[in-house]
Parts: sequence; C-alpha cells; structure tokens
Amino acid sequence: MGLFSKIFSKKEQHKPVPKERTALSIAVGDIVTYDLRDYEVVGKITYRDGSYEWYGYQLLEGKDTIWLAAEMDDELELGIYKKIQYPVSKPFPKELTYENRNFFLEETGTARVQGEGRSANLHGSETNYAVYSTEDEAHYLSFESWETEIEASYGYPIESYELKILAGSK
Repeated sequence: MGLFSKIFSKKEQHKPVPKERTALSIAVGDIVTYDLRDYEVVGKITYRDGSYEWYGYQLLEGKDTIWLAAEMDDELELGIYKKIQYPVSKPFPKELTYENRNFFLEETGTARVQGEGRSANLHGSETNYAVYSTEDEAHYLSFESWETEIEASYGYPIESYELKILAGSK
C-alpha cells in the first residue's frame, strides 16, 4: 500500500449488524414477507397472562393491514389475522358461527399488554380475550375487549417457513 493510499484511505467503519430475527423476536421497523408481499411491522403487542406470553405484530403493506400472531407453547404457533365486524358481547359464548363455520371456545382470560409502534397507546392496559377455533383448528376467531369496545379478528394458522423476516434495526 502506497503512502498516499495510507493517508487518504478511510478507516473501515463497523456498523452494527442486525440480529437475526425469528417470529418471537420481530421488532417494529422490520420487514416480513408473507404470501409474496412485503409488509412493514408498524406495531407490536406483547400479551402476558400469568407467566404465559405471546405476540401480535401489525403488518402494513400499502393500505392493507394484517396481524401476525406468534406464541411458543409446546411448539411455535403462528397465525395470520384480519379484523372483521362481528357482534359479540361478554360473557363470551361457548360456540359461534362465522361464514358458515362453527367455532368453539378454546380459551379465555385477561392479559396485560405492552404496546410498541402504532400500538404504543395500549401500553400498560389489560384486555379480556377469547379464542375460538373450528373443530379441525384450520380457522380461528379472536376477540379482545378494550374498555367498552370488543375487537374481532378472523385467522388461520401458518408455518414458519411461509415467513421471511428482514431486520430493520439492530
């Protein structure tokens, strides 16, 4: 290396390399590819019911918003959810019908919530939730009560290989 190249060479700048993401470590600002579409993670909700924890990620592509649910039970469980209009009231019934499918109450409870990104306004609140599934567990209904409003979502399970996660930060 010549004298001038030593003088004028730029020192290598070491930028921090983003950590590899999994469905349980997605962060706001990451990009998630699902079903040949790239979604930006614009919100994240961490739910805690006792010692059990699961995540909901708000994914945005254009004007389309979907939710990715991720939890580790005996194995990693993932689902894609879209908000729907479905009138339901508490106490949650044991059985519901949606789009000619029967859904059965699988679990209910109360979760403490941590919100990030677009979900930051939920930080520190609690929600009563109910999860329903069809008999073959191929379709889900999810309900969350936020003060006086009950939000409804329809979903279905997916496999981790259907997702590609690109870290948007370290």
